[in-house]
Amino acid sequence: MSKHLVVVGGGAGGLELVVKLARKFKRDDAVSVTLIDKNSSHIWKPLLHEVATGSLDSYHDETSYRMLARKHRFDFVLGRVVNIDADNQRINLAVELDDDGMQLVEPREIHYDRAVLCPGSLSNDFGTPGVADFCVKLDSRAQAERFHQLYLKQLHRVSAARDEQSQLSVVIVGGGATGVELAADLHNVAGRLQDYGFERFSNERLKVSVIEAGPLLLPRLPDRIGISVKEELETIGVEVLTDTMISSAENNALLTREGERITADISVWAAGVRAPRFLEESGLPCDNLGRIKVNPDLSVEGYPSLYGAGDCCCCPMEDGGTVPPRAQSAHQMAAVVARNLIAEHRGKETRAFVYKDFGSLISLSRFSTVGNLMGNLMRGTVFVEGWLARLFYLSLYRMHQNAVHGPVSTLLIMLGDRIYTATRADLKLH
Repeated sequence: MSKHLVVVGGGAGGLELVVKLARKFKRDDAVSVTLIDKNSSHIWKPLLHEVATGSLDSYHDETSYRMLARKHRFDFVLGRVVNIDADNQRINLAVELDDDGMQLVEPREIHYDRAVLCPGSLSNDFGTPGVADFCVKLDSRAQAERFHQLYLKQLHRVSAARDEQSQLSVVIVGGGATGVELAADLHNVAGRLQDYGFERFSNERLKVSVIEAGPLLLPRLPDRIGISVKEELETIGVEVLTDTMISSAENNALLTREGERITADISVWAAGVRAPRFLEESGLPCDNLGRIKVNPDLSVEGYPSLYGAGDCCCCPMEDGGTVPPRAQSAHQMAAVVARNLIAEHRGKETRAFVYKDFGSLISLSRFSTVGNLMGNLMRGTVFVEGWLARLFYLSLYRMHQNAVHGPVSTLLIMLGDRIYTATRADLKLH
């Protein structure tokens, strides 16, 4: 009897999972593996802030799902999921329209024997008025590219202004990893723009502000990291405002709960995350952030044919909290779900997921990298910064590439990156 395994979402965890399954069952004609994603290509989400600033060309680092499907022998379906019919084990995809409203693809229904939900997470605006209309988010490559185009327009405006006091103001709401890394990379790019014809632009004409509602940046990480990052950001010229709550957004400005008006040429919303709404709209058990509730083996509560993994997953831990939405969490969950699906296929028992925190690293572009490493080898928590932290940070992306492409292809990609860097501009300004 044939079995259809479906993975929804080709992010860090979903893509690694579908590759693991495809490799495992490539010689088993009774098992087929399918990936569903609303995009045609994959880019590692922690790189999106570099796409936004132009320090990374997304078209160089993206990976085609169809290419990977051909290489690893799984099926790929391009489509946006609108509903999970868990009772009948079906996934409903939306109708696809072109820019003129013409129907390209009719609504589809895909049956599954086992499905894994890995659609990732989205920025949570908490219903704040005006955010949806006036703030840019960095949840996808398209949104990062939108910020990039707005940024370029403002660069040209400031550079051409006769007023020497003219500034480019970028306000980032959210002091998490995305917010602080974007702020640092904006200053990194600004310091190099004069070499690319923006002679009248400098870091002094760039004003970047990071606004955090809590008392410290990076609230999910140890206090020492948040304090160190704040000091480094202020050293390079970033304004950091903590204990500041945004009550609404309007065109070219943000308003705080105290009534202060903060002007901004570009406003970025990077505060908090929530799961895609189709999960709770499908009637699946979800928490207040829309994340699906799972059992210890990562199967969805009440639905043994469904699993969850990654940022969309509300997975409890022994300390009473839930597994944090990080790339390492998605990586670990993908490995456990793959193992459990293989065990099910062989008639064996599934295993419980146990999250292991190996630490967190924050890259402040060329200025610094800070973080903490954890684990048995470290015998606790070790604070790292500088070149050693940067080395660990860069290795995370290479580990992801190795999981998706394999060691030989990853080495060739690394060689290709060196050649690309040597022959192309190191900033994307178009």
